[in-house]
Amino acid sequence: MFEFSNANSFIVIALVALGTYGLRFGGLILAQHLPKTGAVRRGMDALPGALLFSLVLPSIMSEGLWGVAAGALTALVAFRTKNLLLSMIVGMAVILVQRQLF
Repeated sequence: MFEFSNANSFIVIALVALGTYGLRFGGLILAQHLPKTGAVRRGMDALPGALLFSLVLPSIMSEGLWGVAAGALTALVAFRTKNLLLSMIVGMAVILVQRQLF
């Protein structure tokens, strides 16, 4: 079992916390110097969607054709209804049906 009561553990935790908050603070400082218009701004605006897509795409592809169908249906429901909860439920239902029936 690990021993967390020694001083080294607390020092490491404190240093990691300082490093984490240092990175966050540095990001806030650097964000003030980014351009508010132009290509950099458009790239920063597209970043959340690109990150989400990069996290979701491997899961979709690992499910094969059913995963692609679930992803497409999820996107269709999200665009049509603007209800993200409903769209996630529809996508999960497609995969659930596929796993139960096939």
